[in-house]
Amino acid sequence: MRGLWLENRKLSFKGDLPTPIPGKAEALIRMRLSGVCSTDLELERGYYPFTGVPGHEFVGEVIESPSDPSWVGKRVVGEINIACGTCAMCLSGLSRHCERRRTLGIHDWNGAFAEYLVLPLINLHAVPANISDQAAVFTEPLAAAYEILEQTHFDKEDNVLLIGAGRLGQIIAQVLQLTGCKLDVLVRHAKPRKLLAERDIRTITEPELAAKKYDVVVEATGSPAGFSLAIHSIRPGGTIIMKSTYKGAVEVNFSSLVVDEVTLIGSRCGPFEPALQILAHGQVDLLPLVEVVYPLEHGQAAFEQAALPGILKILIQP
Repeated sequence: MRGLWLENRKLSFKGDLPTPIPGKAEALIRMRLSGVCSTDLELERGYYPFTGVPGHEFVGEVIESPSDPSWVGKRVVGEINIACGTCAMCLSGLSRHCERRRTLGIHDWNGAFAEYLVLPLINLHAVPANISDQAAVFTEPLAAAYEILEQTHFDKEDNVLLIGAGRLGQIIAQVLQLTGCKLDVLVRHAKPRKLLAERDIRTITEPELAAKKYDVVVEATGSPAGFSLAIHSIRPGGTIIMKSTYKGAVEVNFSSLVVDEVTLIGSRCGPFEPALQILAHGQVDLLPLVEVVYPLEHGQAAFEQAALPGILKILIQP
Protein backbone atom coordinates (compact mmCIF):
# COMPACT_ATOMS: atom_id res chain seq x y z
CA MET A 1 0.00 0.00 0.00
CA ARG A 2 0.95 3.66 -0.28
CA GLY A 3 1.57 5.69 2.84
CA LEU A 4 3.65 8.20 4.77
CA TRP A 5 6.51 6.78 6.82
CA LEU A 6 8.20 8.54 9.73
CA GLU A 7 11.66 7.43 10.81
CA ASN A 8 14.47 9.33 12.53
CA ARG A 9 12.36 12.50 12.40
CA LYS A 10 12.11 12.27 8.60
CA LEU A 11 8.76 11.92 6.86
CA SER A 12 8.71 10.24 3.44
CA PHE A 13 6.14 8.90 0.99
CA LYS A 14 6.39 5.19 0.24
CA GLY A 15 4.54 3.15 -2.35
CA ASP A 16 5.47 -0.31 -1.11
CA LEU A 17 4.38 -0.52 2.53
CA PRO A 18 2.86 -3.87 3.55
CA THR A 19 -0.92 -3.82 3.76
CA PRO A 20 -1.84 -4.68 7.38
CA ILE A 21 -3.69 -7.92 8.09
CA PRO A 22 -6.48 -7.84 10.69
CA GLY A 23 -6.13 -10.24 13.58
CA LYS A 24 -8.77 -11.66 15.89
CA ALA A 25 -11.48 -9.08 16.71
CA GLU A 26 -9.83 -6.53 14.43
CA ALA A 27 -10.88 -4.77 11.22
CA LEU A 28 -9.05 -3.67 8.09
CA ILE A 29 -10.13 -0.12 7.28
CA ARG A 30 -9.67 1.73 3.99
CA MET A 31 -8.90 5.37 4.70
CA ARG A 32 -11.27 7.96 3.26
CA LEU A 33 -9.81 11.04 4.94
CA SER A 34 -7.33 11.83 7.72
CA GLY A 35 -6.33 14.98 9.55
CA VAL A 36 -2.96 16.45 10.49
CA CYS A 37 -2.79 17.62 14.11
CA SER A 38 -0.16 19.26 16.28
CA THR A 39 0.87 15.89 17.76
CA ASP A 40 1.78 14.64 14.26
CA LEU A 41 3.94 17.71 13.72
CA GLU A 42 5.63 17.24 17.10
CA LEU A 43 6.39 13.60 16.27
CA GLU A 44 8.25 14.78 13.19
CA ARG A 45 10.17 17.22 15.39
CA GLY A 46 11.20 14.44 17.76
CA TYR A 47 8.61 14.81 20.55
CA TYR A 48 8.46 11.00 20.77
CA PRO A 49 10.72 8.44 19.04
CA PHE A 50 8.05 6.95 16.77
CA THR A 51 8.87 4.90 13.68
CA GLY A 52 6.01 3.97 11.39
CA VAL A 53 2.91 5.44 9.75
CA PRO A 54 1.72 8.49 11.75
CA GLY A 55 -1.81 9.88 11.90
CA HIS A 56 -4.69 9.24 14.31
CA GLU A 57 -7.59 11.43 13.13
CA PHE A 58 -9.49 9.59 10.40
CA VAL A 59 -12.68 8.39 8.83
CA GLY A 60 -12.62 5.18 6.83
CA GLU A 61 -14.57 2.19 5.56
CA VAL A 62 -14.29 -1.32 6.96
CA ILE A 63 -13.38 -3.76 4.19
CA GLU A 64 -12.46 -6.81 6.29
CA SER A 65 -13.69 -7.97 9.69
CA PRO A 66 -13.03 -11.69 10.03
CA SER A 67 -14.68 -12.19 13.42
CA ASP A 68 -17.70 -9.92 12.81
CA PRO A 69 -18.61 -9.42 9.11
CA SER A 70 -21.45 -7.04 10.08
CA TRP A 71 -18.87 -4.24 10.20
CA VAL A 72 -17.92 -4.64 6.53
CA GLY A 73 -19.01 -1.65 4.44
CA LYS A 74 -19.56 0.66 7.40
CA ARG A 75 -18.00 4.09 7.62
CA VAL A 76 -16.13 4.32 10.90
CA VAL A 77 -13.96 6.46 13.12
CA GLY A 78 -11.71 4.92 15.74
CA GLU A 79 -10.41 5.54 19.24
CA ILE A 80 -6.65 5.82 19.32
CA ASN A 81 -5.71 3.86 22.48
CA ILE A 82 -5.17 0.15 21.87
CA ALA A 83 -5.47 -1.45 25.30
CA CYS A 84 -4.38 -4.87 26.54
CA GLY A 85 -7.66 -5.53 28.35
CA THR A 86 -6.03 -7.37 31.24
CA CYS A 87 -3.98 -4.87 33.30
CA ALA A 88 -5.24 -3.17 36.47
CA MET A 89 -6.19 0.01 34.58
CA CYS A 90 -8.19 -1.90 31.95
CA LEU A 91 -9.98 -4.00 34.56
CA SER A 92 -10.93 -0.84 36.47
CA GLY A 93 -12.52 0.67 33.34
CA LEU A 94 -9.65 3.05 32.55
CA SER A 95 -8.46 1.36 29.37
CA ARG A 96 -7.27 4.68 27.88
CA HIS A 97 -4.64 4.55 30.66
CA CYS A 98 -3.74 0.91 29.99
CA GLU A 99 -0.32 0.09 31.42
CA ARG A 100 0.66 -1.55 28.13
CA ARG A 101 -1.32 0.58 25.72
CA ARG A 102 -0.27 1.28 22.18
CA THR A 103 -1.47 4.43 20.44
CA LEU A 104 -2.60 4.76 16.84
CA GLY A 105 0.01 6.56 14.79
CA ILE A 106 1.90 7.65 17.92
CA HIS A 107 3.26 4.61 19.75
CA ASP A 108 3.82 1.10 18.41
CA TRP A 109 0.80 1.05 16.03
CA ASN A 110 0.72 2.27 12.42
CA GLY A 111 -1.69 5.11 11.81
CA ALA A 112 -3.94 6.83 9.33
CA PHE A 113 -1.62 8.44 6.77
CA ALA A 114 -1.80 5.42 4.49
CA GLU A 115 -4.35 3.63 2.35
CA TYR A 116 -5.25 1.14 5.10
CA LEU A 117 -5.00 0.65 8.83
CA VAL A 118 -6.05 -2.03 11.32
CA LEU A 119 -7.83 -1.40 14.62
CA PRO A 120 -9.59 -3.58 17.20
CA LEU A 121 -13.36 -3.69 16.70
CA ILE A 122 -13.83 -2.40 20.24
CA ASN A 123 -12.20 0.87 19.13
CA LEU A 124 -14.61 1.48 16.23
CA HIS A 125 -17.67 3.71 16.05
CA ALA A 126 -20.05 3.76 13.08
CA VAL A 127 -20.52 7.20 11.51
CA PRO A 128 -24.14 8.35 11.05
CA ALA A 129 -25.11 8.82 7.40
CA ASN A 130 -25.77 12.56 7.76
CA ILE A 131 -22.17 13.31 8.83
CA SER A 132 -19.86 14.08 5.91
CA ASP A 133 -16.34 12.67 5.70
CA GLN A 134 -14.86 16.13 6.28
CA ALA A 135 -16.91 16.51 9.46
CA ALA A 136 -16.32 12.94 10.65
CA VAL A 137 -12.55 13.32 10.48
CA PHE A 138 -12.87 15.77 13.40
CA THR A 139 -14.40 13.14 15.71
CA GLU A 140 -11.21 12.38 17.65
CA PRO A 141 -10.29 16.01 18.49
CA LEU A 142 -13.97 16.81 19.12
CA ALA A 143 -14.10 13.92 21.60
CA ALA A 144 -10.97 15.30 23.27
CA ALA A 145 -12.68 18.68 23.58
CA TYR A 146 -15.85 17.06 24.97
CA GLU A 147 -13.77 15.38 27.68
CA ILE A 148 -13.65 18.79 29.39
CA LEU A 149 -17.42 18.54 29.96
CA GLU A 150 -16.95 15.05 31.42
CA GLN A 151 -14.39 16.34 33.91
CA THR A 152 -15.89 19.67 34.99
CA HIS A 153 -19.42 20.98 35.56
CA PHE A 154 -20.22 24.30 33.90
CA ASP A 155 -22.99 26.68 35.01
CA LYS A 156 -24.40 29.49 32.91
CA GLU A 157 -23.00 32.00 35.41
CA ASP A 158 -19.45 30.62 35.24
CA ASN A 159 -16.79 32.91 33.85
CA VAL A 160 -14.69 30.67 31.59
CA LEU A 161 -11.49 31.52 29.76
CA LEU A 162 -10.00 29.53 26.89
CA ILE A 163 -6.36 30.31 26.15
CA GLY A 164 -5.50 29.34 22.59
CA ALA A 165 -7.62 29.40 19.43
CA GLY A 166 -5.65 27.11 17.15
CA ARG A 167 -6.61 23.69 15.76
CA LEU A 168 -7.88 22.28 19.04
CA GLY A 169 -8.81 25.60 20.62
CA GLN A 170 -11.37 26.35 17.91
CA ILE A 171 -13.08 23.02 18.61
CA ILE A 172 -12.95 23.50 22.38
CA ALA A 173 -14.53 26.95 22.01
CA GLN A 174 -17.54 25.52 20.18
CA VAL A 175 -17.94 22.75 22.77
CA LEU A 176 -17.75 25.19 25.70
CA GLN A 177 -20.30 27.42 23.97
CA LEU A 178 -22.81 24.56 24.22
CA THR A 179 -22.80 24.91 28.04
CA GLY A 180 -24.07 28.50 27.93
CA CYS A 181 -21.24 29.67 30.18
CA LYS A 182 -19.77 33.19 29.99
CA LEU A 183 -16.94 32.30 27.64
CA ASP A 184 -13.97 34.44 26.67
CA VAL A 185 -11.33 33.17 24.24
CA LEU A 186 -7.87 34.71 24.29
CA VAL A 187 -6.90 35.19 20.64
CA ARG A 188 -3.80 36.72 19.06
CA HIS A 189 -4.49 36.45 15.31
CA ALA A 190 -7.18 37.81 13.01
CA LYS A 191 -8.26 34.57 11.29
CA PRO A 192 -9.21 32.59 14.43
CA ARG A 193 -10.86 35.72 15.85
CA LYS A 194 -13.01 35.97 12.71
CA LEU A 195 -14.01 32.30 12.87
CA LEU A 196 -15.04 32.61 16.52
CA ALA A 197 -16.94 35.85 15.85
CA GLU A 198 -18.96 34.02 13.19
CA ARG A 199 -20.06 31.62 15.97
CA ASP A 200 -20.88 34.55 18.32
CA ILE A 201 -18.05 33.55 20.62
CA ARG A 202 -16.46 36.48 22.47
CA THR A 203 -12.74 36.99 22.00
CA ILE A 204 -10.32 39.10 24.03
CA THR A 205 -6.70 40.18 23.73
CA GLU A 206 -4.01 39.82 26.35
CA PRO A 207 -4.23 43.48 27.56
CA GLU A 208 -7.94 42.85 28.29
CA LEU A 209 -7.19 39.81 30.44
CA ALA A 210 -8.39 40.35 34.01
CA ALA A 211 -6.49 38.89 36.95
CA LYS A 212 -8.22 36.28 39.13
CA LYS A 213 -11.54 36.63 37.31
CA TYR A 214 -12.30 33.21 35.89
CA ASP A 215 -13.95 30.21 37.52
CA VAL A 216 -12.47 27.85 34.91
CA VAL A 217 -9.49 28.38 32.61
CA VAL A 218 -8.78 25.95 29.76
CA GLU A 219 -5.16 26.12 28.64
CA ALA A 220 -4.88 24.87 25.05
CA THR A 221 -1.56 26.29 23.87
CA GLY A 222 0.79 23.77 25.47
CA SER A 223 3.24 26.61 26.14
CA PRO A 224 4.76 27.90 29.39
CA ALA A 225 3.44 31.37 28.51
CA GLY A 226 -0.10 30.00 28.19
CA PHE A 227 0.14 28.28 31.56
CA SER A 228 1.41 31.50 33.18
CA LEU A 229 -1.61 33.34 31.80
CA ALA A 230 -3.88 30.63 33.19
CA ILE A 231 -2.41 31.08 36.68
CA HIS A 232 -2.76 34.86 36.34
CA SER A 233 -6.43 34.60 35.32
CA ILE A 234 -7.87 31.92 37.61
CA ARG A 235 -9.78 32.98 40.72
CA PRO A 236 -9.10 31.45 44.15
CA GLY A 237 -10.81 28.06 44.29
CA GLY A 238 -11.04 27.89 40.50
CA THR A 239 -10.04 25.12 38.09
CA ILE A 240 -7.36 25.09 35.40
CA ILE A 241 -7.81 22.42 32.72
CA MET A 242 -4.60 21.57 30.87
CA LYS A 243 -5.69 20.49 27.42
CA SER A 244 -2.33 20.36 25.63
CA THR A 245 0.77 18.32 26.27
CA TYR A 246 3.92 20.25 27.10
CA LYS A 247 7.23 19.59 25.41
CA GLY A 248 10.01 19.42 27.99
CA ALA A 249 9.92 20.85 31.51
CA VAL A 250 7.82 23.85 32.54
CA GLU A 251 8.97 26.02 35.44
CA VAL A 252 6.03 26.67 37.77
CA ASN A 253 5.75 28.64 41.00
CA PHE A 254 3.23 26.49 42.82
CA SER A 255 2.87 28.83 45.80
CA SER A 256 -0.01 30.81 44.30
CA LEU A 257 -1.79 27.61 43.25
CA VAL A 258 -1.54 26.27 46.79
CA VAL A 259 -2.48 29.54 48.51
CA ASP A 260 -5.43 30.11 46.15
CA GLU A 261 -6.46 26.43 46.34
CA VAL A 262 -6.58 26.07 42.56
CA THR A 263 -7.47 22.70 41.05
CA LEU A 264 -5.37 21.43 38.14
CA ILE A 265 -6.92 18.88 35.78
CA GLY A 266 -5.04 17.10 33.02
CA SER A 267 -7.28 16.35 30.04
CA ARG A 268 -6.46 14.03 27.14
CA CYS A 269 -8.71 11.75 25.07
CA GLY A 270 -12.49 11.81 25.26
CA PRO A 271 -15.71 9.92 24.42
CA PHE A 272 -16.55 9.35 20.76
CA GLU A 273 -20.30 8.77 21.02
CA PRO A 274 -21.19 12.25 22.34
CA ALA A 275 -18.86 13.75 19.74
CA LEU A 276 -20.68 11.92 16.93
CA GLN A 277 -24.05 13.01 18.35
CA ILE A 278 -22.93 16.65 18.40
CA LEU A 279 -21.85 16.36 14.76
CA ALA A 280 -25.02 14.54 13.72
CA HIS A 281 -27.23 17.22 15.34
CA GLY A 282 -25.26 20.07 13.76
CA GLN A 283 -24.38 21.60 17.14
CA VAL A 284 -20.88 22.46 15.95
CA ASP A 285 -19.58 23.48 12.54
CA LEU A 286 -15.95 22.47 12.06
CA LEU A 287 -15.75 22.57 8.25
CA PRO A 288 -14.59 26.23 8.19
CA LEU A 289 -11.41 25.04 9.93
CA VAL A 290 -10.36 23.02 6.86
CA GLU A 291 -7.67 24.84 4.88
CA VAL A 292 -6.59 22.34 2.19
CA VAL A 293 -7.08 18.66 1.31
CA TYR A 294 -3.87 17.07 0.00
CA PRO A 295 -3.56 13.74 -1.84
CA LEU A 296 -1.57 11.14 0.09
CA GLU A 297 1.44 11.36 -2.24
CA HIS A 298 1.77 15.04 -1.31
CA GLY A 299 1.73 14.28 2.40
CA GLN A 300 5.11 15.91 3.00
CA ALA A 301 3.76 19.17 1.59
CA ALA A 302 0.68 18.76 3.81
CA PHE A 303 2.92 18.57 6.89
CA GLU A 304 4.91 21.59 5.75
CA GLN A 305 1.78 23.70 5.35
CA ALA A 306 0.29 22.46 8.63
CA ALA A 307 3.43 23.67 10.40
CA LEU A 308 3.03 27.25 9.16
CA PRO A 309 1.85 29.84 11.70
CA GLY A 310 -1.91 30.38 11.76
CA ILE A 311 -2.79 27.28 9.73
CA LEU A 312 -5.74 25.33 11.12
CA LYS A 313 -6.77 21.92 9.73
CA ILE A 314 -4.97 20.21 6.87
CA LEU A 315 -6.53 16.98 5.58
CA ILE A 316 -4.98 14.10 3.64
CA GLN A 317 -6.97 11.94 1.22
CA PRO A 318 -5.54 8.71 -0.24
